[in-house]
Amino acid sequence: MKDKILNLLSEDEYISGESISASLGISRAAVWKYINALKLEGYKIESSTKKGYLLLNRPDILSSAEIQPLLKTQYIGKNIFHFQSINSTNLKAKELANNGCPNGTVIISEEQSSGRGRLGRDWISPYGKGIWMSIILKPEIPPMEAYKVTIIGAAAVHSALLENGLSTLIKWPNDIVVEGKKICGILTEMNGELNKIHSLIIGIGINVNVDLSDIPMDLKDKASSLKILAKKDFSRKIILASLLNHFESLYDAFINTGSIEDSLYICRKYSAVINKEVLLMEGRKSTKVKVKDISNNGHLIVQDGATLREVISGEVSLRCENSYI
Repeated sequence: MKDKILNLLSEDEYISGESISASLGISRAAVWKYINALKLEGYKIESSTKKGYLLLNRPDILSSAEIQPLLKTQYIGKNIFHFQSINSTNLKAKELANNGCPNGTVIISEEQSSGRGRLGRDWISPYGKGIWMSIILKPEIPPMEAYKVTIIGAAAVHSALLENGLSTLIKWPNDIVVEGKKICGILTEMNGELNKIHSLIIGIGINVNVDLSDIPMDLKDKASSLKILAKKDFSRKIILASLLNHFESLYDAFINTGSIEDSLYICRKYSAVINKEVLLMEGRKSTKVKVKDISNNGHLIVQDGATLREVISGEVSLRCENSYI
């Protein structure tokens, strides 16, 4: 009901409580209650006994009412669950997927208490300062193809940030970096059987307006945020909507053709590792290799001594010898 009232409010003219009451079939007391709830969420609403209500300002929150008007998608983000705080959007997405939530459902939280990254690493997710989200997907593709969605996600994040004036690089397979520091991570998890995917969850965390003081001391040389690097705040909802728009376009291309060519073009063009010497970490083994390319299947092609070989995502981690990347 709050979203319906929000849709009726205008930044240009007053609307009376009586008009809202009649439009939605609720009492004026209920209207007043929901208006106050919106104010608590950060909406600045002027109340006038004679004129009614006027919307003065919208907060930068990632609710469906703020995101959906900015979407150009057919199904991604048409169903949004927005939380103030949860342990992990990926865990909540798995729960909702198991309970029948449809393809394209998006789970967003203003903060995560137990955010997770790839290889089980923690992900710091302070309140209202980043984009902490997961998308539920139900593709009819072989389980062995699921890793390609991570590459699609990386290409979508890069495209969204570029659209908002930010030049980034993609550290294969799942990190977005700026000036050698990580500002985004992607975690894709699958629930399925040997030959069938029940659901695929792609979790994306972007450090948007995270302050330097929010980043743990041991990560300050590896992680940063858009705000720290650009020295200004960004609209999280505009970046998130752009990300979802780009993701659906790239994902549909994959589902319809079986190819991730469009995503690979972006990942190659803006690669942080191609033509670089990196440390390839496979378990406890660390090998210095030179990255040559990304294959058409999304695997990393590396020169390991005299041998040219392909590396599959999910099995390895990359680092430069004396820096994060």
